[in-house]
Amino acid sequence: MKSNSRRTAFLFTCVAPAVILFTIFMLVPTFNVFRLSLFQRSTFNPQETFIGLKNFQMLMNDATFIRSMQNMLLLIVMVTVFTMGTALVFAGILTREKLRGQNFFRIVFYIPNILSVVVISGIFSAIYDVDRGLLNSILSVFGSEGVLWKGEEHVIMSLVIAMVWQAIGYYMVMYMASMAAVPVDLYESSSLDGATGVTQFFQITLPLIWTNIRTTLTFFIISTINMAFLFVSAMTSGGPNNASNVALLYMYNQKNLGGGYGYAMAIGVVIFLFSFGLSAIVNKATERDVLEY
Repeated sequence: MKSNSRRTAFLFTCVAPAVILFTIFMLVPTFNVFRLSLFQRSTFNPQETFIGLKNFQMLMNDATFIRSMQNMLLLIVMVTVFTMGTALVFAGILTREKLRGQNFFRIVFYIPNILSVVVISGIFSAIYDVDRGLLNSILSVFGSEGVLWKGEEHVIMSLVIAMVWQAIGYYMVMYMASMAAVPVDLYESSSLDGATGVTQFFQITLPLIWTNIRTTLTFFIISTINMAFLFVSAMTSGGPNNASNVALLYMYNQKNLGGGYGYAMAIGVVIFLFSFGLSAIVNKATERDVLEY
């Protein structure tokens, strides 16, 4: 009995600090966001007025918020598809093909991941510059007119390119680690049966690393919501005419308006529920039987 009590006390002592910190810095703030979404309050005035679901009713009629959610969803879909697809292809090439300087390519692809969002935003803002940017300079060589890359028509794609460039190396390295664990015998056997490299990729590689793909996919979708806020804040500030505005940036801007703190918290609740629901959908849609080798 004494040994069990000591063991329980020891485990409680080890777990208690983490539980306390998680409660203070995660559970309590999350609960407070939900609570404040039901009140009208300004950022610097502690006075709160209970208004129930009025903030959420206002959101449903807020055209700017609806457009920011549409932009966020569009960025999630486009960045996820391009990043995951390209990372898988490059990981497959660098893992299976005998190329010189494989370690060099790994380092080159991974470098953008260690740069800050501000630095990457500065680099791409310079590339997209209308007068002296690299892209328009190349177009001028061929006699084409300059393009307003951060204008309403092209701003989303410009953000997608920057975000994909930043993230692709990290996930490529993760997929390369998973692919390296796939037994070579499987590829050799399939080669004897006449399978091409593309067939091996889809029939052997992808099914055997699917658990890793599924995990990284869910993680990446959630992180893209945060990354979109950072890139948009640094590159476009939501402009022009809210063409690149995203929900987190709109929430951040609303908190400083008179009585807008509760409204911002309502936006936070919607984003929280959206990300939670999207994660559940992705997990369910990507559910497969675990293959063993």
